[in-house]
Amino acid sequence: MNPAVPYRAPWWLPGGHAQTLYSYFFIRRPRVSYRRERWELADGDFLDLDWLDGPPHSPLVALFHGLEGDSRGFYARALMAAVRAQGWRGVVAHFRGCSGEPNRLPRAYFAGDSGDIGTVLARLKAGHAGTPLHAVGVSLGGNALLKWLGEQGAAAAEVLERAVAVSAPVDLAAAGNALDRGFNRRVYTAHFLRSLRRKALDKLRRHPGLYDGRAVAGVRSLRAFDDLVTAPLHGYRDADDYWRRASSKPHLARVQVPTLLINARNDPFLPAHVLPRGAEVSPQVTLEYPAQGGHAAFPGGPFPGHIGWLPARILGFLQNGS
Repeated sequence: MNPAVPYRAPWWLPGGHAQTLYSYFFIRRPRVSYRRERWELADGDFLDLDWLDGPPHSPLVALFHGLEGDSRGFYARALMAAVRAQGWRGVVAHFRGCSGEPNRLPRAYFAGDSGDIGTVLARLKAGHAGTPLHAVGVSLGGNALLKWLGEQGAAAAEVLERAVAVSAPVDLAAAGNALDRGFNRRVYTAHFLRSLRRKALDKLRRHPGLYDGRAVAGVRSLRAFDDLVTAPLHGYRDADDYWRRASSKPHLARVQVPTLLINARNDPFLPAHVLPRGAEVSPQVTLEYPAQGGHAAFPGGPFPGHIGWLPARILGFLQNGS
């Protein structure tokens, strides 16, 4: 793997919004074939994992996706294609309800779901003894992974070799407020809410009385959705309590696994002024804040462009720690 070079956005794709939207909706996605495996959980629910098989005992990269993401997303397929080219193995762990089938329990998934992160990583480690295990979290999955790393401290180093978080909303209040304003609200939040409302109303049909369905059908902001659905389903008082307690930023000083945190300064989901500074993270955390890149996007090259920089940067760190 070549050493990482500084990311530069293509001249024809200026600005965080343009880079984000182009990558999510227009850029060509590599073809990746997965093998699906279902894990039954102790609480009666299940998780679906999509595997990219490879040479036995080769390093294994576990990916935790973002809000309403899955293994078909552009960043998942780009990373798994790069993992395949590296001769490694990969697995995309779907959060509950994100694999194309509703989960069984009234609960769903959320940005601070470090419990399920720990469950997945512990089982991967137990099932692949002697194999280097790495974890990558993107957006919401990055926040949950970082929170787990901080909560576990030195114990996490017994499970993981290295970790990478990409475009993680480490300050959920700042991210939520940003997404509920202006262009963000009209485009990104509206996109997320179409799927979130549908899932929430479907869950209500299967579990009557969880929340006010009429109110959920009318939500037009992430704060309102988290107040009505996410917070009460997962033990939080309201959106403010959820955003405060589920944020990973306060946990970064306790991370004991070599970890790379990549966030573009023009990420429309998270204002640059709330990005963690060196004094707020442990010596094991490497901060990398390119000026350009958008949200989990980082497209490059001449038109029609590619998304090769991010997978190469991730694998470079996982392989070399730098």
